[in-house]
Amino acid sequence: MSATPHDLATLLKRTIESELPELRAITEEQASAKPARPGAWSKKEELGHLIDSATNNHVRFVRMALEDNFQGLSYAQDDWVSLHAYHDIAWSSLVDIWEKYNSLLSHLAGHISAGRLDSRGVIGTGEPVTLRFLIEDYVLHMQHHLDHVLSRGNLTLYPRPQAQ
Repeated sequence: MSATPHDLATLLKRTIESELPELRAITEEQASAKPARPGAWSKKEELGHLIDSATNNHVRFVRMALEDNFQGLSYAQDDWVSLHAYHDIAWSSLVDIWEKYNSLLSHLAGHISAGRLDSRGVIGTGEPVTLRFLIEDYVLHMQHHLDHVLSRGNLTLYPRPQAQ
């Protein structure tokens, strides 16, 4: 059975609730530490990337819920992270922004018409995907990065093959 709007909202809400305590336990020093690998993001920058992802996907979710044949832009993630200078923002503030923005997306997902979850759209030059897939993929992408930020040994696999 396909996920309903309520299922998708619950999936996102549970992810927020389960990860928030661990994110809050990270210190400012830990969050600011820059990995030795060139081009690698600090925890602040990676959580900032998830805020950027929430921003971009917010628009995609709304437009796919309202429009037929949505055509959305991809985004230059490294440029966004750099321009936002997430390293200059307090870790606790970034965690608060991430929590609130994703709470809004959970609320939104729960209010999308079930019939619109099968609407299709294209992001960048990708293949058409359904709104349901896009929301599920968003949570999977977020979990992958949260696993990394939280220094888990096993990262959620991402990206997954695109299902039609």
